[in-house]
Amino acid sequence: MVKLRLKRCGRKQRAIYRIVAIDVRSRRDGRDLRKVGFYDPIKNQTYLNVPVILYFLEKGAQPTVTVHDILRKAEFFKEGTSS
Repeated sequence: MVKLRLKRCGRKQRAIYRIVAIDVRSRRDGRDLRKVGFYDPIKNQTYLNVPVILYFLEKGAQPTVTVHDILRKAEFFKEGTSS
């Protein structure tokens, strides 16, 4: 099963996170299938590759709770299609 989850990058006390599609059996920093965006909590910046995220969601990928919240804040889910 594939999940959309965060992968930690950056240095100590200055973490940024990549949003990646990754197999659930992989470690947090393991090999990902595809990078689909990033999230910087310090600067509160988010970049999402929307077509790729839609592709993985259509194929059955499940976002983690944190990634789902990031997508919801970015208004990725429209009214009536929220999961």
